[in-house]
Formats: sequence, C-alpha cells, structure tokens
Amino acid sequence: MNVLPEELFADPVWHALNTRHRRFAIVEGEARRYPIDVAPFAALAKPTESALRQLHSLLASDESIWLTGSSYPDVPEIRKEETLACVKMVLTRELEVKPSAIQLERLTAADSAAMVALTDVAFPGLFRSRTCDMGVYYGVRMEGSGAGAPLMAMAGERLVLDGYTEISGVCTHPEHRGKGLAASLIARVARDHREQAVVSFLHVSAANTHAIDLYLRLGFVEIGRVTLTRISRADSAQRS
Repeated sequence: MNVLPEELFADPVWHALNTRHRRFAIVEGEARRYPIDVAPFAALAKPTESALRQLHSLLASDESIWLTGSSYPDVPEIRKEETLACVKMVLTRELEVKPSAIQLERLTAADSAAMVALTDVAFPGLFRSRTCDMGVYYGVRMEGSGAGAPLMAMAGERLVLDGYTEISGVCTHPEHRGKGLAASLIARVARDHREQAVVSFLHVSAANTHAIDLYLRLGFVEIGRVTLTRISRADSAQRS
C-alpha cells in the first residue's frame, strides 16, 4: 500500500505552492495563496498570528479562502467562517472499471465556463475560471453536441506534488448520474498518473458518503481525515 508522506500531506497546499505549483504562488512572508481565479486555497509555513496577518494582506475584502487544519490562533484581522471535515484517500491499485463506450474529451481553457457551470451544481465557488490550469481535465458532453456545449460530467487534477497528483473536480450533473460517467473519468485520470509513475490521491467531504462509497469500490482507501477552515478578512462586507 502507498503511504502518503506526512511531511507533504500535513498541508499539501503549502507543498504544492512551494514546488510543482510555485508558478501560481502569491507570497507574503510565511503566507502563500493561489490566485483568486485559480483556487480558493492558501497555506502558512506555521499557524502563527504573524503568518495570518501576512495572509490577511493577500485577501481581497470580498473573498474567503480555505486553509488546511483547524488550529489557528485568533487574530482581530481574520474571521473564521466555517470548517469542513474531509477524508483523504489514495489509490493503491489499478482501478476496477469495466470497458465503456463513453466518449471522453480532454478539456481546455476554452471550456472553462462550461466546467464552472457544471461544478457549481455540486460545490459552488470551489472551481474557478482558471482552475483548469492546475492540471489535465476530461469531460463528457451531451450526446451529439460540439465544443463549448454543456458538460454532463468531468474530472481532472488539482494539487500537484512531487510523486503525487490529486484527482479533483469530479462532478456529474444530477440528470446524468448512474451512467458510470464519474468512474470512467476517474479511471482516465488515474491511468495518466499510472503512466507518469505518480500516485493518485483525493480529498472528499466526509459528509459525501455516496462519493466515498464510489471511491472505495474503485480501489481507493482512506488514509486519514483533515479539517479545512474557511477564513475571510474581518472587515469583509460580503462573502465569496
């Protein structure tokens, strides 16, 4: 079984922004964040008051952003909005997916609006206009539709670390669930990872038991749990 190294996965956002995703990093002292149109994630070298104040300087007044973990000190400049319990999973073997005639398409930046529209059905605000720049994405369109048409389902890559790549953006429109679309898309992304000799991992909300059951059936195993914390500037007048 592949074991995710604790030094990487205690805060994968921090390590992504300091290694394979350094090109995205917006930096202030010990704080790092993705651009607002790429992903609503940030990280700190250490959960200190000074690092939180540095992150505060990187936040727009009308946005919120997610940090890995829940043990952050209280500082007047930062408001803690909510927490989200997530399950960490890793793929330990080749996916068990039956051959399918489903036509998968590699998506590009030109498909960004369609990708955001689909993912907003399931997790509003987490997928942004340039999230697709973080990795490779595949999708399934309505039968007989061409480029730019609405997507029935999609999946792709988010956090990229040395030797590990996260599968993310897994989403099927409610009207097209139960057709095996998600399994086919996940298998396609995982096959890329296998060919690249990297390990597939993912995060999923602990409350999303349907997705967790699917991942377990496909061959993923739970290797831990993590809490995410959503924060914003204390002077924010609205939330993103």
